[in-house]
Amino acid sequence: MTDPHTHPGTTLARIRPDDLRARLAARLDDAARDWLDQALGEAAAHPGARGPISVWELRIAEAGRRCGPEHADVARLLILHAARADAAALTRVYRQGTAAERRAVLHALPHLVPGPDALPLVEDALRTHDTRLVAAAVGPYAARHLDAHLWRHAVLKCLFTGVPVDEVAGLPQRARGDAELARMLRDYAAERSAAGRTVPGDLYRVLALTDPTATRPHPDGTDGEES
Repeated sequence: MTDPHTHPGTTLARIRPDDLRARLAARLDDAARDWLDQALGEAAAHPGARGPISVWELRIAEAGRRCGPEHADVARLLILHAARADAAALTRVYRQGTAAERRAVLHALPHLVPGPDALPLVEDALRTHDTRLVAAAVGPYAARHLDAHLWRHAVLKCLFTGVPVDEVAGLPQRARGDAELARMLRDYAAERSAAGRTVPGDLYRVLALTDPTATRPHPDGTDGEES
């Protein structure tokens, strides 16, 4: 599995918070580990989903300095989870936060928001040209809640911006038999070829997945064949 600490993409959204905490604790020095334990304790004791800015929101802003930028995404996700942040709190953090803090919110969505209430945050991230935000936006939450039209455009956005399609959670399941996605991919390939530009290899991978006669993927994203 991709290391979530060095190449977060959508990996953070697919790992249980308890497992993330154990992995992170093993990587932090004593001072950073003590800070994280305190921040998580404060978040759990005073979630503060509404009202004035809460202590845990301040800790989210400190995470990069306290834990190091390479571990900040994980630390921020853990703080959001400990605070039991709901869609309203996550929206506040996202709207007021830096790109890094917005990314943490996107990673946290499948852990914290059971329904589609936070879809506006995913849609906002997909409108940006920040590839790390786009990668975070196409995780399990988007796979569960984006409608077909928006999901197809999210896949194309990955191709436009160079985000690997491996980041798109649920891609084999949602792409299978999607004739409209296949049409969009062929049109995009034709446009690039006509302009003398290279067609991304990932496009052909997704196009193959749209074939309704392909082996039905397993729920875990494998193709159903033994290795």
